[in-house]
Amino acid sequence: MEQTAFSILPVLIVTISLLGAGLIMIFRDNPNRRETVSVLTGVVKFLLVLAMVPTILSGQVIRCHIVEIIPGCSLVFRVDGFSMVFALISSFLWILTSFYSIGYMRGLKEHAQTRYYTCFALTLSAALGVALSGSLFTMYLFYELVSIFTYPLVMHHEDGEAKWGANKYLVYLMGTGKLFFLSAVVLTYVITGNLDFGPHGLLPADADPTLLVILFILFVAGIAKSGLIPLHSWLPSAMVAPTPVSALLHAVAVVKVGVFCIARVIYSVYGPELMQSLGLVMPSALFMSATILLASMIALTHDNLKARLAYSTVSQLAYITLGFALVSVSSMTGGAIHIANHAFSKITLFYCAGAIFVATGKKYISELSGIGRRMPVTMVAFTIGAFSMIGVPGTAGFITKWFLGLGCLDNHSILLLVIILTSSLLNAGYFLPIIYRAFFYQLRPEDQHLGEAPSFMVIPLSITAALTVIFGLFPQPFLWLIGEVLS
Repeated sequence: MEQTAFSILPVLIVTISLLGAGLIMIFRDNPNRRETVSVLTGVVKFLLVLAMVPTILSGQVIRCHIVEIIPGCSLVFRVDGFSMVFALISSFLWILTSFYSIGYMRGLKEHAQTRYYTCFALTLSAALGVALSGSLFTMYLFYELVSIFTYPLVMHHEDGEAKWGANKYLVYLMGTGKLFFLSAVVLTYVITGNLDFGPHGLLPADADPTLLVILFILFVAGIAKSGLIPLHSWLPSAMVAPTPVSALLHAVAVVKVGVFCIARVIYSVYGPELMQSLGLVMPSALFMSATILLASMIALTHDNLKARLAYSTVSQLAYITLGFALVSVSSMTGGAIHIANHAFSKITLFYCAGAIFVATGKKYISELSGIGRRMPVTMVAFTIGAFSMIGVPGTAGFITKWFLGLGCLDNHSILLLVIILTSSLLNAGYFLPIIYRAFFYQLRPEDQHLGEAPSFMVIPLSITAALTVIFGLFPQPFLWLIGEVLS
Protein backbone atom coordinates (compact mmCIF):
# COMPACT_ATOMS: atom_id res chain seq x y z
CA MET A 1 0.00 0.00 0.00
CA GLU A 2 1.39 3.38 -1.02
CA GLN A 3 2.09 5.72 1.90
CA THR A 4 1.11 9.28 1.02
CA ALA A 5 1.76 12.61 2.68
CA PHE A 6 0.00 15.90 1.97
CA SER A 7 2.11 18.95 1.12
CA ILE A 8 1.41 22.30 -0.48
CA LEU A 9 5.00 22.47 -1.77
CA PRO A 10 4.21 21.22 -5.31
CA VAL A 11 1.75 24.09 -5.77
CA LEU A 12 4.28 26.62 -4.50
CA ILE A 13 6.99 25.21 -6.76
CA VAL A 14 4.85 25.63 -9.86
CA THR A 15 3.41 29.05 -8.94
CA ILE A 16 6.61 30.74 -7.74
CA SER A 17 7.67 31.17 -11.37
CA LEU A 18 4.44 33.03 -12.08
CA LEU A 19 5.38 35.55 -9.39
CA GLY A 20 8.90 35.72 -10.81
CA ALA A 21 7.62 36.29 -14.34
CA GLY A 22 5.40 39.12 -13.11
CA LEU A 23 8.27 40.85 -11.33
CA ILE A 24 10.51 40.43 -14.38
CA MET A 25 7.95 42.30 -16.48
CA ILE A 26 7.60 44.99 -13.79
CA PHE A 27 11.38 45.53 -13.80
CA ARG A 28 11.60 45.54 -17.61
CA ASP A 29 13.44 48.88 -17.56
CA ASN A 30 15.92 47.86 -14.89
CA PRO A 31 18.13 44.99 -16.18
CA ASN A 32 19.92 44.46 -12.87
CA ARG A 33 16.69 43.99 -10.89
CA ARG A 34 15.12 41.94 -13.69
CA GLU A 35 18.03 39.51 -13.77
CA THR A 36 18.25 39.39 -9.97
CA VAL A 37 14.60 38.33 -9.85
CA SER A 38 15.30 35.60 -12.43
CA VAL A 39 18.14 34.17 -10.35
CA LEU A 40 16.36 34.49 -6.99
CA THR A 41 13.23 32.82 -8.36
CA GLY A 42 15.36 29.88 -9.44
CA VAL A 43 17.02 29.67 -6.03
CA VAL A 44 13.70 29.72 -4.18
CA LYS A 45 12.26 27.08 -6.52
CA PHE A 46 15.26 24.80 -5.98
CA LEU A 47 15.03 25.17 -2.18
CA LEU A 48 11.32 24.29 -2.27
CA VAL A 49 12.08 21.18 -4.33
CA LEU A 50 14.89 20.27 -1.95
CA ALA A 51 12.48 20.52 0.98
CA MET A 52 10.53 17.52 -0.38
CA VAL A 53 13.54 15.19 -0.46
CA PRO A 54 13.33 13.97 3.20
CA THR A 55 9.69 12.93 2.73
CA ILE A 56 10.47 10.97 -0.43
CA LEU A 57 13.53 9.30 1.10
CA SER A 58 11.37 8.22 4.06
CA GLY A 59 9.40 6.04 1.64
CA GLN A 60 6.35 8.29 1.29
CA VAL A 61 4.76 9.82 -1.79
CA ILE A 62 3.63 13.47 -1.65
CA ARG A 63 0.13 14.10 -2.97
CA CYS A 64 -1.74 17.39 -3.34
CA HIS A 65 -5.24 17.32 -4.88
CA ILE A 66 -6.29 20.68 -6.33
CA VAL A 67 -9.65 20.20 -8.03
CA GLU A 68 -11.70 17.44 -9.67
CA ILE A 69 -12.71 18.46 -13.18
CA ILE A 70 -15.03 15.50 -13.74
CA PRO A 71 -15.20 12.22 -11.79
CA GLY A 72 -11.84 10.46 -12.17
CA CYS A 73 -10.18 13.44 -13.88
CA SER A 74 -8.40 15.78 -11.47
CA LEU A 75 -5.77 18.46 -11.35
CA VAL A 76 -3.50 16.75 -8.84
CA PHE A 77 0.18 16.67 -7.95
CA ARG A 78 1.99 13.48 -6.94
CA VAL A 79 5.70 13.40 -6.14
CA ASP A 80 7.80 10.23 -6.04
CA GLY A 81 11.49 9.47 -6.62
CA PHE A 82 11.22 9.82 -10.41
CA SER A 83 9.60 13.22 -9.97
CA MET A 84 12.32 14.33 -7.59
CA VAL A 85 15.16 13.46 -9.96
CA PHE A 86 13.61 15.56 -12.74
CA ALA A 87 12.56 18.39 -10.41
CA LEU A 88 15.93 18.68 -8.67
CA ILE A 89 17.86 18.74 -11.93
CA SER A 90 15.64 21.24 -13.73
CA SER A 91 15.36 23.66 -10.79
CA PHE A 92 19.10 23.57 -10.04
CA LEU A 93 20.17 24.00 -13.67
CA TRP A 94 17.74 26.88 -14.04
CA ILE A 95 19.87 28.82 -11.53
CA LEU A 96 23.06 28.21 -13.53
CA THR A 97 21.33 28.94 -16.84
CA SER A 98 20.04 32.23 -15.43
CA PHE A 99 23.61 33.33 -14.72
CA TYR A 100 24.76 32.01 -18.10
CA SER A 101 21.94 33.90 -19.83
CA ILE A 102 23.13 37.17 -18.30
CA GLY A 103 26.56 36.72 -19.88
CA TYR A 104 25.12 35.57 -23.20
CA MET A 105 22.34 38.14 -23.58
CA ARG A 106 24.48 41.08 -22.46
CA GLY A 107 27.54 39.87 -24.37
CA LEU A 108 25.60 39.85 -27.64
CA LYS A 109 23.40 42.84 -26.71
CA GLU A 110 20.31 40.79 -27.54
CA HIS A 111 16.93 42.46 -27.97
CA ALA A 112 13.68 41.54 -26.13
CA GLN A 113 15.49 40.41 -22.99
CA THR A 114 12.45 40.95 -20.75
CA ARG A 115 10.37 38.64 -22.94
CA TYR A 116 13.22 36.14 -22.89
CA TYR A 117 13.49 36.01 -19.09
CA THR A 118 9.70 35.97 -18.65
CA CYS A 119 9.18 33.01 -20.98
CA PHE A 120 12.20 31.34 -19.43
CA ALA A 121 10.55 31.44 -15.99
CA LEU A 122 7.18 30.26 -17.30
CA THR A 123 8.79 27.36 -19.17
CA LEU A 124 10.45 26.03 -16.03
CA SER A 125 7.17 26.36 -14.15
CA ALA A 126 5.41 24.23 -16.77
CA ALA A 127 8.26 21.68 -16.89
CA LEU A 128 8.10 21.22 -13.14
CA GLY A 129 4.34 20.89 -13.44
CA VAL A 130 4.97 17.86 -15.66
CA ALA A 131 7.52 16.46 -13.20
CA LEU A 132 5.13 16.75 -10.26
CA SER A 133 1.97 15.64 -12.09
CA GLY A 134 -0.28 13.14 -10.34
CA SER A 135 -2.56 12.34 -13.25
CA LEU A 136 -2.57 12.06 -17.02
CA PHE A 137 -4.78 15.14 -17.20
CA THR A 138 -2.31 17.23 -15.17
CA MET A 139 0.65 15.93 -17.16
CA TYR A 140 -1.00 16.67 -20.51
CA LEU A 141 -1.97 20.20 -19.39
CA PHE A 142 1.56 21.16 -18.41
CA TYR A 143 3.04 19.32 -21.41
CA GLU A 144 1.13 21.65 -23.72
CA LEU A 145 2.02 24.73 -21.65
CA VAL A 146 5.71 23.93 -22.17
CA SER A 147 5.16 24.15 -25.94
CA ILE A 148 3.36 27.48 -25.65
CA PHE A 149 5.89 29.14 -23.34
CA THR A 150 8.94 28.00 -25.33
CA TYR A 151 7.60 29.16 -28.69
CA PRO A 152 8.68 32.83 -28.16
CA LEU A 153 12.11 31.59 -27.02
CA VAL A 154 12.66 29.59 -30.20
CA MET A 155 11.50 32.57 -32.30
CA HIS A 156 13.63 35.00 -30.31
CA HIS A 157 15.66 36.39 -33.24
CA GLU A 158 12.46 37.09 -35.22
CA ASP A 159 14.12 36.65 -38.61
CA GLY A 160 12.87 34.35 -41.36
CA GLU A 161 14.89 31.36 -40.18
CA ALA A 162 13.73 31.80 -36.58
CA LYS A 163 10.07 32.08 -37.57
CA TRP A 164 10.29 28.99 -39.77
CA GLY A 165 12.01 26.97 -37.04
CA ALA A 166 9.60 28.14 -34.36
CA ASN A 167 6.52 27.41 -36.48
CA LYS A 168 7.81 23.92 -37.27
CA TYR A 169 8.51 23.46 -33.57
CA LEU A 170 4.97 24.42 -32.62
CA VAL A 171 3.26 22.44 -35.39
CA TYR A 172 5.17 19.26 -34.57
CA LEU A 173 4.72 19.44 -30.82
CA MET A 174 1.19 20.78 -30.50
CA GLY A 175 0.00 18.93 -33.60
CA THR A 176 1.08 15.54 -32.28
CA GLY A 177 -0.02 16.52 -28.79
CA LYS A 178 -3.56 17.31 -29.89
CA LEU A 179 -3.88 14.52 -32.45
CA PHE A 180 -2.29 11.61 -30.57
CA PHE A 181 -1.49 12.45 -26.93
CA LEU A 182 -4.89 13.96 -26.16
CA SER A 183 -6.59 11.06 -27.95
CA ALA A 184 -4.61 8.64 -25.78
CA VAL A 185 -5.64 10.47 -22.61
CA VAL A 186 -9.32 10.41 -23.61
CA LEU A 187 -9.15 6.72 -24.58
CA THR A 188 -7.48 5.90 -21.26
CA TYR A 189 -10.33 7.63 -19.45
CA VAL A 190 -12.87 5.67 -21.48
CA ILE A 191 -11.15 2.39 -20.56
CA THR A 192 -10.53 3.11 -16.88
CA GLY A 193 -12.82 5.95 -15.83
CA ASN A 194 -9.83 7.37 -13.97
CA LEU A 195 -6.67 9.29 -14.93
CA ASP A 196 -4.81 9.40 -11.59
CA PHE A 197 -1.41 7.71 -11.45
CA GLY A 198 -1.07 4.73 -9.18
CA PRO A 199 1.91 2.77 -7.83
CA HIS A 200 1.29 -0.26 -10.07
CA GLY A 201 -0.12 1.17 -13.28
CA LEU A 202 -3.49 2.54 -14.25
CA LEU A 203 -4.80 0.31 -17.05
CA PRO A 204 -6.65 -2.93 -16.24
CA ALA A 205 -4.89 -6.16 -17.21
CA ASP A 206 -8.13 -7.63 -18.61
CA ALA A 207 -8.67 -4.86 -21.18
CA ASP A 208 -8.55 -5.73 -24.88
CA PRO A 209 -4.83 -6.29 -25.71
CA THR A 210 -5.11 -4.89 -29.24
CA LEU A 211 -6.67 -1.71 -27.88
CA LEU A 212 -3.91 -1.33 -25.29
CA VAL A 213 -1.21 -1.76 -27.93
CA ILE A 214 -2.86 0.91 -30.12
CA LEU A 215 -3.12 3.15 -27.07
CA PHE A 216 0.60 2.76 -26.40
CA ILE A 217 1.42 3.74 -30.00
CA LEU A 218 -0.76 6.84 -29.58
CA PHE A 219 1.13 7.83 -26.45
CA VAL A 220 4.55 7.41 -28.07
CA ALA A 221 3.49 9.27 -31.23
CA GLY A 222 1.81 12.03 -29.23
CA ILE A 223 4.79 12.76 -27.00
CA ALA A 224 6.99 14.14 -29.78
CA LYS A 225 9.07 16.13 -27.28
CA SER A 226 10.90 12.86 -26.62
CA GLY A 227 12.66 13.30 -29.98
CA LEU A 228 12.16 9.74 -31.19
CA ILE A 229 12.64 9.22 -34.94
CA PRO A 230 10.71 9.96 -37.19
CA LEU A 231 9.10 12.79 -35.14
CA HIS A 232 12.45 14.35 -34.24
CA SER A 233 13.11 16.97 -36.89
CA TRP A 234 11.59 19.80 -34.85
CA LEU A 235 14.54 19.53 -32.49
CA PRO A 236 17.40 20.42 -34.89
CA SER A 237 15.18 23.13 -36.38
CA ALA A 238 14.81 24.70 -32.93
CA MET A 239 18.58 25.38 -32.95
CA VAL A 240 17.82 28.81 -34.41
CA ALA A 241 17.15 29.86 -30.81
CA PRO A 242 19.82 31.53 -28.63
CA THR A 243 22.24 29.04 -27.07
CA PRO A 244 20.82 29.32 -23.51
CA VAL A 245 17.45 28.36 -25.00
CA SER A 246 19.06 25.45 -26.84
CA ALA A 247 20.58 24.33 -23.55
CA LEU A 248 17.17 24.67 -21.91
CA LEU A 249 15.47 22.72 -24.72
CA HIS A 250 18.04 19.93 -24.95
CA ALA A 251 19.15 19.38 -21.39
CA VAL A 252 16.47 20.52 -18.97
CA ALA A 253 12.97 21.41 -20.05
CA VAL A 254 11.45 20.37 -23.35
CA VAL A 255 13.11 17.09 -24.28
CA LYS A 256 13.23 15.93 -20.65
CA VAL A 257 9.51 16.65 -20.43
CA GLY A 258 9.06 14.32 -23.41
CA VAL A 259 11.10 11.39 -22.13
CA PHE A 260 9.72 11.83 -18.62
CA CYS A 261 6.16 11.61 -19.98
CA ILE A 262 6.97 8.37 -21.86
CA ALA A 263 8.66 6.98 -18.75
CA ARG A 264 5.60 7.88 -16.67
CA VAL A 265 3.27 6.25 -19.21
CA ILE A 266 5.30 3.04 -19.17
CA TYR A 267 5.67 2.85 -15.40
CA SER A 268 2.54 4.54 -14.01
CA VAL A 269 -0.07 3.98 -16.74
CA TYR A 270 0.89 0.53 -18.05
CA GLY A 271 3.21 -0.87 -15.42
CA PRO A 272 6.06 -3.36 -16.02
CA GLU A 273 3.87 -6.47 -15.80
CA LEU A 274 1.32 -5.22 -18.35
CA MET A 275 4.10 -4.11 -20.71
CA GLN A 276 5.52 -7.64 -20.63
CA SER A 277 2.18 -9.42 -20.98
CA LEU A 278 1.30 -7.29 -24.04
CA GLY A 279 4.62 -8.12 -25.69
CA LEU A 280 5.58 -4.44 -25.91
CA VAL A 281 9.00 -4.70 -24.30
CA MET A 282 11.28 -5.82 -27.15
CA PRO A 283 9.47 -4.01 -30.02
CA SER A 284 9.63 -0.75 -28.03
CA ALA A 285 13.27 -1.34 -27.11
CA LEU A 286 14.26 -2.02 -30.73
CA PHE A 287 12.40 1.08 -31.93
CA MET A 288 14.24 3.25 -29.39
CA SER A 289 17.54 1.55 -30.25
CA ALA A 290 17.02 2.47 -33.90
CA THR A 291 16.75 6.12 -32.86
CA ILE A 292 20.00 5.80 -30.88
CA LEU A 293 21.92 4.53 -33.91
CA LEU A 294 20.33 6.62 -36.66
CA ALA A 295 20.65 9.93 -34.80
CA SER A 296 24.28 9.17 -33.97
CA MET A 297 25.06 8.49 -37.62
CA ILE A 298 23.36 11.73 -38.70
CA ALA A 299 25.37 13.65 -36.07
CA LEU A 300 28.57 12.48 -37.76
CA THR A 301 27.61 14.39 -40.93
CA HIS A 302 27.15 17.87 -39.41
CA ASP A 303 29.83 20.54 -39.27
CA ASN A 304 27.60 23.00 -37.39
CA LEU A 305 28.40 22.47 -33.70
CA LYS A 306 24.87 23.05 -32.39
CA ALA A 307 23.39 20.78 -35.07
CA ARG A 308 25.77 17.99 -34.10
CA LEU A 309 24.81 18.46 -30.45
CA ALA A 310 21.13 18.44 -31.45
CA TYR A 311 21.34 15.03 -33.11
CA SER A 312 23.42 13.81 -30.19
CA THR A 313 20.50 14.80 -27.99
CA VAL A 314 18.06 12.80 -30.12
CA SER A 315 20.28 9.76 -29.66
CA GLN A 316 20.87 10.26 -25.93
CA LEU A 317 17.19 10.78 -25.15
CA ALA A 318 16.46 7.36 -26.55
CA TYR A 319 18.66 5.86 -23.83
CA ILE A 320 16.12 7.08 -21.27
CA THR A 321 13.09 5.66 -23.06
CA LEU A 322 15.01 2.45 -23.84
CA GLY A 323 15.72 1.96 -20.14
CA PHE A 324 12.05 2.25 -19.23
CA ALA A 325 10.90 0.17 -22.20
CA LEU A 326 13.01 -2.77 -20.98
CA VAL A 327 11.11 -2.58 -17.62
CA SER A 328 13.76 -4.34 -15.53
CA VAL A 329 14.93 -2.68 -12.31
CA SER A 330 18.44 -2.19 -13.71
CA SER A 331 17.29 -0.74 -17.03
CA MET A 332 14.76 1.63 -15.46
CA THR A 333 17.43 2.75 -13.01
CA GLY A 334 19.67 3.52 -16.00
CA GLY A 335 16.88 5.36 -17.80
CA ALA A 336 15.90 7.41 -14.75
CA ILE A 337 19.43 8.37 -13.77
CA HIS A 338 20.17 9.43 -17.35
CA ILE A 339 17.61 12.21 -16.88
CA ALA A 340 20.18 13.70 -14.51
CA ASN A 341 23.37 12.50 -16.18
CA HIS A 342 22.40 13.71 -19.64
CA ALA A 343 21.22 17.04 -18.21
CA PHE A 344 24.58 17.90 -16.65
CA SER A 345 26.62 16.60 -19.58
CA LYS A 346 24.59 18.05 -22.43
CA ILE A 347 24.02 21.44 -20.82
CA THR A 348 27.81 21.63 -20.38
CA LEU A 349 28.26 21.03 -24.11
CA PHE A 350 25.69 23.66 -25.08
CA TYR A 351 27.13 26.14 -22.58
CA CYS A 352 30.51 25.59 -24.26
CA ALA A 353 29.03 26.07 -27.73
CA GLY A 354 27.49 29.34 -26.60
CA ALA A 355 30.71 30.49 -24.95
CA ILE A 356 32.63 29.77 -28.15
CA PHE A 357 30.12 31.76 -30.19
CA VAL A 358 30.13 34.75 -27.85
CA ALA A 359 33.93 34.82 -27.60
CA THR A 360 34.75 34.03 -31.24
CA GLY A 361 31.60 34.21 -33.36
CA LYS A 362 32.29 30.67 -34.60
CA LYS A 363 29.50 28.13 -35.22
CA TYR A 364 31.27 25.43 -37.22
CA ILE A 365 33.54 22.63 -36.03
CA SER A 366 35.90 23.19 -38.97
CA GLU A 367 36.59 26.70 -37.59
CA LEU A 368 37.72 25.50 -34.15
CA SER A 369 41.34 24.62 -35.01
CA GLY A 370 43.52 25.27 -31.95
CA ILE A 371 40.72 27.01 -30.06
CA GLY A 372 41.53 25.00 -26.93
CA ARG A 373 44.74 27.02 -26.54
CA ARG A 374 42.81 30.28 -26.31
CA MET A 375 39.78 28.93 -24.42
CA PRO A 376 41.24 26.12 -22.26
CA VAL A 377 38.58 26.20 -19.52
CA THR A 378 35.74 26.01 -22.03
CA MET A 379 37.27 23.21 -24.06
CA VAL A 380 38.26 21.15 -21.00
CA ALA A 381 34.64 21.41 -19.86
CA PHE A 382 33.52 20.40 -23.37
CA THR A 383 35.84 17.39 -23.20
CA ILE A 384 34.33 16.28 -19.89
CA GLY A 385 30.79 16.60 -21.26
CA ALA A 386 31.76 14.70 -24.41
CA PHE A 387 33.45 11.92 -22.41
CA SER A 388 30.25 11.55 -20.41
CA MET A 389 28.18 11.20 -23.58
CA ILE A 390 30.61 8.53 -24.79
CA GLY A 391 30.41 6.75 -21.43
CA VAL A 392 34.00 7.05 -20.23
CA PRO A 393 34.42 5.66 -16.67
CA GLY A 394 34.57 8.40 -14.06
CA THR A 395 31.86 10.46 -15.76
CA ALA A 396 28.10 10.44 -15.23
CA GLY A 397 27.34 8.88 -18.60
CA PHE A 398 29.22 5.71 -17.67
CA ILE A 399 26.73 5.05 -14.84
CA THR A 400 23.87 5.23 -17.32
CA LYS A 401 25.41 2.79 -19.76
CA TRP A 402 26.41 0.40 -16.96
CA PHE A 403 22.82 0.07 -15.76
CA LEU A 404 21.43 -0.09 -19.28
CA GLY A 405 23.89 -2.86 -20.08
CA LEU A 406 22.70 -4.77 -17.00
CA GLY A 407 19.13 -4.20 -18.16
CA CYS A 408 19.93 -5.72 -21.55
CA LEU A 409 21.39 -8.78 -19.82
CA ASP A 410 18.31 -9.01 -17.57
CA ASN A 411 16.25 -9.28 -20.77
CA HIS A 412 18.73 -11.78 -22.28
CA SER A 413 19.30 -9.46 -25.25
CA ILE A 414 22.86 -9.46 -26.53
CA LEU A 415 21.64 -7.50 -29.58
CA LEU A 416 20.60 -4.51 -27.46
CA LEU A 417 23.87 -4.67 -25.55
CA VAL A 418 25.78 -4.57 -28.85
CA ILE A 419 23.67 -1.58 -29.95
CA ILE A 420 24.57 0.33 -26.78
CA LEU A 421 28.27 -0.44 -27.26
CA THR A 422 28.06 0.54 -30.93
CA SER A 423 26.39 3.81 -30.02
CA SER A 424 29.28 4.59 -27.67
CA LEU A 425 31.68 4.16 -30.60
CA LEU A 426 29.53 6.49 -32.70
CA ASN A 427 29.49 9.01 -29.83
CA ALA A 428 33.28 8.89 -29.86
CA GLY A 429 33.23 9.29 -33.64
CA TYR A 430 31.44 12.65 -33.54
CA PHE A 431 32.93 14.10 -30.33
CA LEU A 432 36.61 13.14 -30.36
CA PRO A 433 37.40 14.93 -33.67
CA ILE A 434 36.12 18.18 -32.13
CA ILE A 435 38.38 17.76 -29.10
CA TYR A 436 41.37 16.76 -31.24
CA ARG A 437 40.91 19.76 -33.55
CA ALA A 438 40.59 22.16 -30.61
CA PHE A 439 43.74 21.03 -28.81
CA PHE A 440 46.07 19.58 -31.44
CA TYR A 441 45.42 21.58 -34.63
CA GLN A 442 47.45 24.71 -35.30
CA LEU A 443 45.75 27.90 -34.11
CA ARG A 444 44.82 30.18 -36.97
CA PRO A 445 46.80 33.48 -37.03
CA GLU A 446 43.59 35.53 -37.02
CA ASP A 447 42.50 33.79 -33.79
CA GLN A 448 45.56 34.72 -31.72
CA HIS A 449 43.65 37.52 -29.96
CA LEU A 450 40.79 35.29 -28.75
CA GLY A 451 40.11 34.47 -25.12
CA GLU A 452 37.50 33.00 -22.79
CA ALA A 453 33.89 34.16 -22.78
CA PRO A 454 32.58 36.36 -19.92
CA SER A 455 32.82 34.81 -16.45
CA PHE A 456 29.01 34.70 -16.20
CA MET A 457 29.26 32.00 -18.89
CA VAL A 458 32.50 30.26 -17.96
CA ILE A 459 31.61 29.70 -14.29
CA PRO A 460 28.30 27.85 -14.99
CA LEU A 461 29.90 25.57 -17.58
CA SER A 462 32.74 24.83 -15.17
CA ILE A 463 30.24 23.90 -12.44
CA THR A 464 28.21 21.58 -14.67
CA ALA A 465 31.40 19.93 -15.96
CA ALA A 466 32.56 19.36 -12.38
CA LEU A 467 29.18 17.90 -11.43
CA THR A 468 29.38 15.57 -14.44
CA VAL A 469 32.48 14.06 -12.85
CA ILE A 470 31.16 14.17 -9.28
CA PHE A 471 27.98 12.28 -10.15
CA GLY A 472 30.02 9.86 -12.21
CA LEU A 473 31.98 8.97 -9.07
CA PHE A 474 29.18 9.39 -6.51
CA PRO A 475 25.79 8.67 -8.13
CA GLN A 476 24.20 7.59 -4.83
CA PRO A 477 21.91 10.64 -4.26
CA PHE A 478 19.97 9.93 -7.45
CA LEU A 479 20.11 6.17 -6.95
CA TRP A 480 18.51 6.58 -3.52
CA LEU A 481 15.61 8.56 -4.98
CA ILE A 482 15.11 6.11 -7.85
CA GLY A 483 15.35 3.19 -5.46
CA GLU A 484 12.38 4.52 -3.47
CA VAL A 485 10.22 3.91 -6.55
CA LEU A 486 11.70 0.69 -7.88
CA SER A 487 12.37 -1.13 -4.61
